[in-house]
Amino acid sequence: MKAAIWVAPIGYEQPLSVVPVEAGNLDKIPSGRTAADALSMLASPDGGKFARKCSNAIALLSNVASAVSRQKSCVRTRLFRLGGLNELERDLVADVLRKGEVAGLVALPNGSMAQLQESAFAGIWHVRFEGEAAYEYIEIGAIPEIVRRAATDLTSTNLMIDAVPDGVMNVLPVLAEIRERALAWRPGMSAQIINFTLLPMNSVDRAFLQQSLGNGPVQLISRGYGSCRVQATSVRNVWSVQFFNSIERIILDTLEVGDVPTGVLAANEDLEDSAERLREIMEAYLI
Repeated sequence: MKAAIWVAPIGYEQPLSVVPVEAGNLDKIPSGRTAADALSMLASPDGGKFARKCSNAIALLSNVASAVSRQKSCVRTRLFRLGGLNELERDLVADVLRKGEVAGLVALPNGSMAQLQESAFAGIWHVRFEGEAAYEYIEIGAIPEIVRRAATDLTSTNLMIDAVPDGVMNVLPVLAEIRERALAWRPGMSAQIINFTLLPMNSVDRAFLQQSLGNGPVQLISRGYGSCRVQATSVRNVWSVQFFNSIERIILDTLEVGDVPTGVLAANEDLEDSAERLREIMEAYLI
């Protein structure tokens, strides 16, 4: 099995003062609130009393359900802040939305992190910012806007190629191709993929490639039978996308030049399905 191209370097320093997102950090994302089985409480004989205590949460969930029914993957996301909810209401929101397959971290210039967790309804995200001005919200869309902003604002268009070490084999033409494609890419264009799984590159090539591209501010993972790990590089529009099987062996190792890779995006069909399923829960328990 070929070694992976992208292994996040320990102690890597971002030239833009962005905290590097290191391998393994995604496993440290808090699991979120532990819901107090709030839906079953709504269905109990005391459900009416419980609903009155959670009126803000029910209103928020109704607004989220309405928003996702109108949302398209290609338009601007919509936000619903959670700051006004009490503990019981937060439990209700957590119990209704639950956790989905996609999670992520975004490193911010002030040294804090934004934590992203997709709900069980694709395209409905829980976003939490750490730091002095910590706050959190529900966001509706293909991917939280902070991902695209960080991948654009906190990366560089300039791919510098330093002195080549001894022992390189094929890395220089690959870097030249990446630089050309990254500069040429524009929103709306299809992503261009470089597959390293079958590309003959030795360990020196791999190390120099990663050194040249650097570590970016965004790391995302989609978990299922296996997993898809998406890492922004420090070069704008260039992403590492790796697929692993159920025993964590890499089966596909690529670089994508383009927008946020589709493996972590909610498509229009996902949003439509989420709207239908959330509406069913709202009608059964909350309306």
